Amino acid sequence: MTRVIMHGCNGKMGQVISGLIAADDSIELVAGVDAKDDGHNPYPVFRRISECMVEADCIIDFSAAAAVDGLLDYCAEKRIPCVLCTTGLSEEQLEKVKETSEKTAILKSANMSLGINLLLKLVKNAADVLANAGFDMEIVEKHHNLKVDAPSGTALALADSINEELNHEYTYVFDRSSRREKRPQKEIGISSVRGGTIVGDHDVIFAGTDEVITFSHTAYSKAVFGRGAVQAAKFLVGKPAGMYDMSNVIADILG
Repeated sequence: MTRVIMHGCNGKMGQVISGLIAADDSIELVAGVDAKDDGHNPYPVFRRISECMVEADCIIDFSAAAAVDGLLDYCAEKRIPCVLCTTGLSEEQLEKVKETSEKTAILKSANMSLGINLLLKLVKNAADVLANAGFDMEIVEKHHNLKVDAPSGTALALADSINEELNHEYTYVFDRSSRREKRPQKEIGISSVRGGTIVGDHDVIFAGTDEVITFSHTAYSKAVFGRGAVQAAKFLVGKPAGMYDMSNVIADILG
């Protein structure tokens, strides 16, 4: 039985994951952490991770960037693995993630869905062919009106996947409103839309002369991310210190 602490348990994703774990006999949610708690959870909830004394095998994090520093300190001290799903981290925090991974296993992914992680591979292959043929590349991401960071971590991961294939020769552009010039070839435009209850929608556009190829992924519920996070937690238990991502989980599933 895998014992899990849910960091950010009263957020929307925290509650989704709580429900998924409750229905899974191979994993147990032994504690939660959230600044706000009304006592409705069937497990103990602590306001700060530093207050949690419950033993666990792994932490799943869907919280806020401001809470991640304390989480990383806790993971390093306790040597407890963590599935880190919070986005919008600063460069300093990303460096701290790497430092923490030297002491315990950290699985960091901008998006936990199987479909998105397959898309990361597909756009890399497409860029290898189409960028060299002169295609322009743009990414449009859409999320609900409560999402606080922009662009999404997934949009940045898609851009990074493309840029890695292209020897990091491309720059990212997030706003064209102040520019009055022709679009340079070696850039990737990233646009954000916030509205309604959109769970997550990502389009990667390759625009060439007289033809456009678009890769699209749409999430219709948060459960697709929750299932990936639960699978990742099961995978991470017992792994040596280091950085992991969803590609490792997928490889483990495939055997």
